[in-house]
Amino acid sequence: MAEHTRYQKLVAEAKKNITEISPQDAAAKLKSGEAVIVDVRDNDEWDDGHIPGATHMSRGTIELDIEEKVPDPNAMIICHCGGGGRSALATESLQKMGYKSVRSMAGGFKAWKAAALPTAK
Repeated sequence: MAEHTRYQKLVAEAKKNITEISPQDAAAKLKSGEAVIVDVRDNDEWDDGHIPGATHMSRGTIELDIEEKVPDPNAMIICHCGGGGRSALATESLQKMGYKSVRSMAGGFKAWKAAALPTAK
């Protein structure tokens, strides 16, 4: 398997500028209506399983789609991907766009499933 050192470096830099949230805290905020969970994975990953109630905006289009789907820059948005890298990059990007309460779910969908939280297809 190829090394992804530039990608890992980019993710590590992004993580210095963002706040991560645990899957359990993300689930509680989703359930209470305090936050929108945005799944930034690709379509095939979403189709294989996702968080019930999450909104799907793939990493490639989130910056284009976010303002239409979440117009309030003060809304809490929790981004997640498969393992936490893409969501960290998306979170940093949304912060640069002026969203004030964006979090990245630590460990991504893998951590969500490991915590035995609900999934849907």
